[in-house]
Amino acid sequence: MPEGHTIHRLAGDLGIRFGGRALRAASPQGRFAEGAALVDGKRLTGTDAHGKHLFLGFAGAGWVHVHLGLYGKVAFGDGPAPEPVGAVRLRLHTGAGYADLRGPSTCELLTDADKDALHARLGDDPLRGDDGEAAWARISRSRTPLATLLMDQATLAGVGNVYRAEVLFRHGIDPRLPGNRLTHGQWTAIWADLAALMREGVRNNRIDTVRPEHLPEAMGRPPRVDDHGGEVYVYRRAGLPCHVCGTEVRTERLAARNLFWCPGCQPPAPA
Repeated sequence: MPEGHTIHRLAGDLGIRFGGRALRAASPQGRFAEGAALVDGKRLTGTDAHGKHLFLGFAGAGWVHVHLGLYGKVAFGDGPAPEPVGAVRLRLHTGAGYADLRGPSTCELLTDADKDALHARLGDDPLRGDDGEAAWARISRSRTPLATLLMDQATLAGVGNVYRAEVLFRHGIDPRLPGNRLTHGQWTAIWADLAALMREGVRNNRIDTVRPEHLPEAMGRPPRVDDHGGEVYVYRRAGLPCHVCGTEVRTERLAARNLFWCPGCQPPAPA
């Protein structure tokens, strides 16, 4: 599932391509036909992102809300737009270019009040200028493992499996540590690191979490080959040696997701 940096990047790209312009909208697949008809010909007044949720504002029509889910993708192309291929939920286009949305878990039209209510259900987002204190208030009261809390979108919006594994490694924190045993100082450092890493993700359109001294060229190792791209410490590296200490990276299921960590760099906290 795309993490928050991908959605913020999409919001920016859509704004650059189509912001302020009247767009033609259609649902070739038919599953968003009514909503597409309501925004067809309307001007794109703004784009927004909160966590894994994308919002496109249309003058007088409301907001198209998109959650890509596991399989959703947005593809851009130059005009004139070709005939749609496959199940295109929403096509937005001008004479100069188009964007096709395929396979989202959600594509719906919201009012301003609907959008506000959705924001209220989401947690702090490191890419929205939040300070992370509302997330800290929830984490510090919970006995749930920190790795689970970081994936709870009502606590922290936009963080997925890659960022949670990597930021906990970078700070040497056992992912199974209960939230209420984390210190505020540790949380402040995690929050600042997430914001910086995710901003880099927006810029580069991929996740990179490895510090300069652990990059392939610095260590004389092959670059990572993975469809998620980017250099990482532990994510999807189970059974391989840690780049820092050489300990075998571990994995296990936690709250129905694969967890990755290094027992050498992330030892359990004292009881």
